[in-house]
Amino acid sequence: MKKMPNRKKKKIESTSDDLKAEYRFDYRNAKPNRFAAVMSDATVAVVLEPDVAAVFKSSKAVNSFLRSVIAAMPEAQTPKRGLTRL
Repeated sequence: MKKMPNRKKKKIESTSDDLKAEYRFDYRNAKPNRFAAVMSDATVAVVLEPDVAAVFKSSKAVNSFLRSVIAAMPEAQTPKRGLTRL
């Protein structure tokens, strides 16, 4: 068996806030999204802050709370037809 030479990688000191100028993605290793079939076209993904996510245990709980807040909101007044704001 033939030995491969050791290639030394350049050590780059960076912080977690640094972004590389370019990222290489190997599409040969990519896998299809296994959750794509479950989501409908009307599904919207929202990212919750950790402290907010700790309060809700499921998406049903979040949706239930948001629906109750929406029901408690005063009705928005819709402008009458023919009137436009400048």
